[in-house]
Amino acid sequence: MKFIRTFHKTAACLLLSITAISFPAAAVNLTVTHWADGMYGVPFAVAMEKGYFKEAGIDVTGFITSAGGGTTVRNAMASDIPYGEVALPAAIAAFKQGVDLTIVHGGVLSLADIYWVAKTGSALNSISDLKDKKLGYSSPKSVTDMVSTMALNKVGILANVDRKAVGSLSGAITALREGAVDVIYMTEPVYSRERATLKMVLKSAEMIPNATQTVGIVRTDYLKKNPDIIKAIISARRKGVEYLLRNPAESGDILAKHYKMSPDIAKTAISEILASNGTYWSTGKLDYEGMNTMLTGLILVKAIEPGPFDWSKIVDESLLPADQRK
Repeated sequence: MKFIRTFHKTAACLLLSITAISFPAAAVNLTVTHWADGMYGVPFAVAMEKGYFKEAGIDVTGFITSAGGGTTVRNAMASDIPYGEVALPAAIAAFKQGVDLTIVHGGVLSLADIYWVAKTGSALNSISDLKDKKLGYSSPKSVTDMVSTMALNKVGILANVDRKAVGSLSGAITALREGAVDVIYMTEPVYSRERATLKMVLKSAEMIPNATQTVGIVRTDYLKKNPDIIKAIISARRKGVEYLLRNPAESGDILAKHYKMSPDIAKTAISEILASNGTYWSTGKLDYEGMNTMLTGLILVKAIEPGPFDWSKIVDESLLPADQRK
């Protein structure tokens, strides 16, 4: 009888510890910057398609997106699960403005998907050729603003280039075709779709080889109460990255399905990124050198004040597997 009572007591404690991990019962959407028009979302598409989120206990059925920046951060913070993969500059800016958020994993660790292109037949062939030309970036204090500022500053011609904000990719293409600018930013997978009418002038990763674009963030109060849910998301996303790296062709088909685009274009975009040097999709690990590069860019475009930045105040690596921590 004593054994039976002990067994029942142990089983009850076990049940309580299991039910204490409160996973969402209903289907949820996660926030991913530039979902459906950027490459940041590929691991999430793969993880959803292969069932990795469900295996981890979360029924992810879709994604909330925006044109990026602070809008994506606000979307993430207001979601049922206040998590999102967002632009690192937007996360830093929000934190500086008092938003209580925590960075929990690395996202995209390079600029391999950001190009600078001109019209087919243009005489522009390198960054040096941009002197006294007009360059179109997306918006002030954006990643493309920072990247173009850092690259032009690096070769000493920043003051000699007329830089203009041209908005979205469609707006950038229109500005280029109408002659308002000589060169524009371009990202994958749109570049792979439009490459027949564009000439590659510069790949951002060649000028700035180490720069973190995106990170995973969580509203801090939610993180404290639901660490296991965030761990589950990180784990599922990691499996998505690992599957993508092993199976790029099938991942291209998955991307095409979720982004509603041609499989050939999706596969070409993935192939172009995988052919670049360095790590693009992180399995979770944070790259502090690349994060500091973005800090430098933020200071250059006057998005934040110069001075030291304490990453420990905004980063929590404790949810990452041991092999992904600093």
